[in-house]
Amino acid sequence: MNVFVLFTEGGLLGMAVLTILLVLMLFAAWKAPAWVKEIGQAALVWGLFWGFAGVYQMLGALKTLTDVPTSVIYGGARVTLVPVMYGMLIYLVSLVIILVQKPRI
Repeated sequence: MNVFVLFTEGGLLGMAVLTILLVLMLFAAWKAPAWVKEIGQAALVWGLFWGFAGVYQMLGALKTLTDVPTSVIYGGARVTLVPVMYGMLIYLVSLVIILVQKPRI
């Protein structure tokens, strides 16, 4: 799947904030390693928030409609998962960075 399509489907504002957090986290891994985990957690929370905001918006739209095909509902549910998965991926990368930067015994 095209990354740009996923980026736009997930919502430009939310996905842009997640991308900024990813860049900040990679910069922090180089300059301020103590902040990597916190930035990764912020990305996870923001992805969850943006996903739940999408679910809220989807349910609001479904409330006004009477006969909605299930394919539309499944498509909306799929789109709301995009920022959640992106936030989880950023958090996973932060955990890997923390693991690599730990001192060896």
